[in-house]
Amino acid sequence: MIDKDKIKELLIGAYDLHTHPNPSHVKRDLNDFQLLEEASNVGMSGVMIKNHYEPTGARAFLMNSCGKYKTKAYGGVALNWPVGGLNPYAVESALNLGSSLVWMPTRDSYNSLIYGDMEGDFFKRPGIKILDENDRLLPVVHDIFDVVLKYNGCLATGHISPEESLILCREGRKKKVKMILTHPEWERTVVSKDIQKELSKIGVKIEKCWYNIMEKNCTEGYMMGTIKDIGTEHIYLSTDRGQVGRPHPAEEMGNFIEMLIKNGFTDKEIRNLTINVAMELLEG
Repeated sequence: MIDKDKIKELLIGAYDLHTHPNPSHVKRDLNDFQLLEEASNVGMSGVMIKNHYEPTGARAFLMNSCGKYKTKAYGGVALNWPVGGLNPYAVESALNLGSSLVWMPTRDSYNSLIYGDMEGDFFKRPGIKILDENDRLLPVVHDIFDVVLKYNGCLATGHISPEESLILCREGRKKKVKMILTHPEWERTVVSKDIQKELSKIGVKIEKCWYNIMEKNCTEGYMMGTIKDIGTEHIYLSTDRGQVGRPHPAEEMGNFIEMLIKNGFTDKEIRNLTINVAMELLEG
């Protein structure tokens, strides 16, 4: 039986770089205040507020300014149509205002729309691609690299295709951009373990989402196996939680840690997954 005090101990200092609180265009189960309060209560260091259609840096700034919470809020921007799609000016604005993370198109990516709208989508639109007809990155993507690099931000793949993700990550790392492969176990963005491992060797950080296990996008055994094979120094955990009727992010991060303990991960490995890699991205 796993010691609950051990889980509490390992939650202290943890980061969750993928949460979905209100306000949101999609129904959510908690708001920014609840997110920060619950994370603070278990001693977490930071949470990333994500919204698919609006930048969240200003929200994070206000949450941090109130002086009420021990946990720090972080903001980002997803390059979907409401911010102009592949728009380096939106990236500049978001990062200048204090955001830390830029996602390539998520719900509005061509790859994601192949599967259809997601719950909460409210307008019709063409899908956004990042490659030209010769499978080369569009010039504007290089502009986005430059802005992200200027502010020492992070660039994540979002919901683009595995093929786009591979090219984006390779080219981004050539420019020394901090690159993230977003939830490679999710059904719309599946990337093989071998490709994940290849990207990790060039400095790409791999996100592992609790959501993908709980929503049966992959098995516990598969995800635990990929983490062990790739190495904890290349991976960070997130919950991707906030959905109505589901447990909240702080609780789910504790559940993720419990699963890791059950699967034989050491305290040092767990701290890589919950603290060290996230800090490298946010502060490195």
